[in-house]
Amino acid sequence: MTETKLPESELLDLATRALHGGGMREEDAAQTARVLVLADMFGVRTHGISRVAQYLGRVRVGGIDARAEVQVARMAPGVSMVDGRNGIGPLVGMKALEAAMQSAREVGIGAAFASGSNHFGPISPYSWLAAEEGFASMIGSNATTTIAPWGGSDARLGNSPLGFGVPGGDGAHFMLDMAMSVVARAKIRNALKAGQSIPDTWGTDKAGRPTTDPKAALDGFLQPIGGHKGYGLALVVDLFAGLLSNAAYLTHVKSWVDAPDEPQNLGHFFILIDTRRLGSAAWLVERMRDFADILHGSPAADPGKPVIVPGEIELRNMARQRAEGVRLDPAVLALLRQRAAAAG
Repeated sequence: MTETKLPESELLDLATRALHGGGMREEDAAQTARVLVLADMFGVRTHGISRVAQYLGRVRVGGIDARAEVQVARMAPGVSMVDGRNGIGPLVGMKALEAAMQSAREVGIGAAFASGSNHFGPISPYSWLAAEEGFASMIGSNATTTIAPWGGSDARLGNSPLGFGVPGGDGAHFMLDMAMSVVARAKIRNALKAGQSIPDTWGTDKAGRPTTDPKAALDGFLQPIGGHKGYGLALVVDLFAGLLSNAAYLTHVKSWVDAPDEPQNLGHFFILIDTRRLGSAAWLVERMRDFADILHGSPAADPGKPVIVPGEIELRNMARQRAEGVRLDPAVLALLRQRAAAAG
């Protein structure tokens, strides 16, 4: 099916109207749309505007409150607690990001811990927005359980995303956005459709044994990056995002697939540092440029695949799509237009 392209501004307007048509206040819909459109512009299409249908589907069955009034409480000069009140995830994420940025502006470092949330999209849009304002960031969220404890045989922790960002000169920001599994379940599903085996590092069967059979892996669990080290890192993300935020954690997190009509109570954390408190803008630009040059200077093992710095692919995708239009699946575009029509 031929893809469609829309200008960024047109897609933002359409996504905003679609979310508004699904029950969100217009201002809240605009903030949510900004996160999702950025995801598509970065090339993270699985977590972009295609999620609008999922979010609004859960709104229709009572699993998410489209008109939730997110509450922010300042606990200390640099610390905020955010109660998402079961709102749409990207809106809760934006409110938490804003709270952390406000604290960081005032005291140099700011942390916001959010509870009562849902799937909030990828981390890279939040990292980019923070970097554009001069903030380095550490951001994470917990997730529905898909990974077994190291040595265990049932799912007890989520494939929780973790991201870092550091501002760079001329928008060349460092952005690392990763989940805790070796690969996404989508790659395993694609292998099953293609009739191919998978590396035994991707997943385990339902008894917790490494497998090369994609069907057995889909019936089992994802494997964490780095073995027991990735397991430990996934737990740290859930401690910060779930336990410290007063959200659900581990098996207390509801699955939006199995129980779409129930609140997930996901948690997120945003820790931001105002880099202007560390040195001048020119100082940071020079050091970030040197940092990237050192990495780019490494001779490529494969001449066709030069060394890159995390964030470069996303920023190239953004630049191209700002110039040419944002690529869209026609089915996703049709659903957006249908929802937008409901908003009048």
